[in-house]
Amino acid sequence: MSLSCAKVVLILLAFGCLMAAAAQETRARFLPNPVLVLIGQEPFKTGGKQFTRYQYTVFNLSDYPNELFAPAPTLPPCGANKRASRTWVDLFDQRGKRLNGFCALANHDGLNGIWFALESDEIPPSWIYIEINDRQTNTKYKSNLAETTL
Repeated sequence: MSLSCAKVVLILLAFGCLMAAAAQETRARFLPNPVLVLIGQEPFKTGGKQFTRYQYTVFNLSDYPNELFAPAPTLPPCGANKRASRTWVDLFDQRGKRLNGFCALANHDGLNGIWFALESDEIPPSWIYIEINDRQTNTKYKSNLAETTL
């Protein structure tokens, strides 16, 4: 029994679509770890206190698809924000103490400008790292240790 040309084309198109979907899913599962880099320090004052903001970027931020940062109303909210992003980013000192977190980055460009702050007279940790947590797939990507001084 021979297949008509139209059936062969439909089978090949369906196969191609399945392969493209599988490739996209594979790419999402095999993202590189973030490369965290200190980009600066900034003094600021709030509530009558002096603070220092330690600002970072993820050097390879473009490796993280923007879909990871889409609003995810079906996942648990971030406080009162019921449209928090699918992926959250947390900053930790070298011992694992959480310093700050971001739960509503709109796209991967938000990884350029993540930060934590300490009162100006507080000695910062020597090193920090981040975890990018894809809450939809329960996948975490842990960065390198980055310095807190330029």
